[in-house]
Amino acid sequence: MFVSIVCDMGSEDSRAALYDLLPQYGFEKAQRACFESAQVSEKQLSAVKRDIDKITDYYDTIRMYQFPVEGTLAISILKENKWRKVIVRPHKT
Repeated sequence: MFVSIVCDMGSEDSRAALYDLLPQYGFEKAQRACFESAQVSEKQLSAVKRDIDKITDYYDTIRMYQFPVEGTLAISILKENKWRKVIVRPHKT
């Protein structure tokens, strides 16, 4: 699965911890505050989310763009210490 992680960190400590964590899971920095990997399993993604929960605080926001999930794009958002998931489905006419 392809996963892109975009980070808007509330503190320098959170940013440094996250930037150290993501390469441990095979993510490479693609742009400022954006990491990507084309080889992430569901198991690895769950572990990444758990580790992100440990190092983030209320003021950090993270978006994970995942493809394919159920054959489509999924966006997981961590905001105010809560994960939300949006599945993007094509519009049916």
